[in-house]
Amino acid sequence: MIPLPGARVALVAGKVPGQGVHAAATMGRLRTAVQNFSALDVSPDEIISHLDELVTRLDLEHDPDAHGSRITGAGCLYAIHDSVSGRCTLARAGDPGIVLTRPDGTVDIPAMPASPPLGHGGKPFEAVGLSLPAASRLVLYTNGLLQRPGRTAGTGLDLLRRALEAEPDLGPDETCRSLFDTVLPARPSDDVALLVARTRLLDPKNVAEWDVPFDSAAVAPIRAICARTLRAWGLEDAVYGAELVISELITNALRYGTPPVRLRLLRGRDLICEVSDGSSTSPHLRRAATTDEGGRGLFLVAQFAQRWGTRYTPYGKVIWAETALDGR
Repeated sequence: MIPLPGARVALVAGKVPGQGVHAAATMGRLRTAVQNFSALDVSPDEIISHLDELVTRLDLEHDPDAHGSRITGAGCLYAIHDSVSGRCTLARAGDPGIVLTRPDGTVDIPAMPASPPLGHGGKPFEAVGLSLPAASRLVLYTNGLLQRPGRTAGTGLDLLRRALEAEPDLGPDETCRSLFDTVLPARPSDDVALLVARTRLLDPKNVAEWDVPFDSAAVAPIRAICARTLRAWGLEDAVYGAELVISELITNALRYGTPPVRLRLLRGRDLICEVSDGSSTSPHLRRAATTDEGGRGLFLVAQFAQRWGTRYTPYGKVIWAETALDGR
C-alpha cells in the first residue's frame, strides 16, 4: 500500500517470471519503480504504461544473465482508492486479479479488460472505475493462490469466492490467514502475492469545499471562511498556518492559473488544503531576490506544510499541502 495525497491510497499486487533469488531481485527492482512512478500521481493505466515501457527498455538494454532472468512477462495490478468519494480506479497488466466483498457480504469479481503482461506492449492499458461503500474488502491476488495441478483458475476462483462469502466479517489479516488455509494449495506451483484491504470513507463533516471567484479580492473572504471552519473543527492551533497556506495557494491559482478555481479542506490524520484550477502549468519553487515584491508564495507553503505537491486531472491541476495536526 502506498499513501497518496488527498486522502487516497494505492494498492499494488504483482508477480515476475520464475522463482528464487533472481525473481526476488527482479521484484525488488519493479517495487522500487512502482514507488517512484506513484510519486508522479497519475492514473493507474498510466502507471502500468510507465512500467511496461520500463520493462521493455530494461530487457532491451541488458541481456539475460546466466540464469536467463528477464523481466518481460511480469504482471501488476494497480488500484487507487479515494476515501472522500469512495471511488476506486484500477488497471492491470497480465493475470493479477481482484475480488470485492461488499459490507452486506456480497462477493463481486469486477470485470477488467484483458491486458498483456508487462514488456509485451502493443496495446493501451485501460482503467476501470468502481464505487465502493465503506467497509468493503478488496482482495488483490496473483494466480499462484488459485492454481495447482488438477485445478483450473476458474475452479480456484470459485473456491476463493466461497471462502470470502463464508466469512464476510473478517479483517484484512484474518482474511489472509483464512485464504491461505482454505484456498492456497498445499504445494503452490507458483509464488503467491495476496493483499487484502478494507475501505474507509472520510466523514462528510470533515470535508469542506468552496468555489473561488476569479478575483484577487476573493482571497481575504475565503481565508476568513476557512478560519471559521477550522475553529468549528476544533483546530484553533492550525488556523494561523492554514490561513497562510490557503492564501498563497489561492493567490498562485488566481495569478498563474485559469478558472474555475476551487478550494477543498480535508480533516483526517493531517489537515489537507487543495486548490484546483483549469490550467496545467507546473508550479515550482524559485529563489526570490531581496528586491523582488513576489515569488515567495510556494516557498512559504513549503515552510509551513509538512508536504506539498501537484497532481494533474483531466480538467487542470490540483496544488495540495498537508499540515500535521496534534503536534506531529
